[in-house]
Amino acid sequence: VQLVESGGGLVQAGESLTLSCRASGFRFAGYALAWFRQAPGKEREAVSCITSDDLSTHYADSVENRFTIARDNHDQTWTLQMDALKPEDTATYYCAASLYDSNCRARPIQFMPSDYWGQGIQVTVSS
Repeated sequence: VQLVESGGGLVQAGESLTLSCRASGFRFAGYALAWFRQAPGKEREAVSCITSDDLSTHYADSVENRFTIARDNHDQTWTLQMDALKPEDTATYYCAASLYDSNCRARPIQFMPSDYWGQGIQVTVSS
């Protein structure tokens, strides 16, 4: 199993960035997919999640109406479109996959260490 993030980098406040995660080694279509982030000195937090049936998406309050999650089962990828970025969005972003849609619907979104995780990619937003 492998999850590989791409698309991170350094941007200015107000700009946009799109993160992508490409998965391999498991039955992608049956998994809920998510993005988490961890800023220095803070705990990892859930950013967004999309269920396996592609019918339900969920966002942290801090990114609602600015970020958009999407999945492509054919390419086995999912993306996080991040608009109107703020300095407080600076963090290492992780993609994750879980066999349980219930983890995606939980409040807050709950993925387990036993779920599949990417290595993380840095996003830095300058003011």
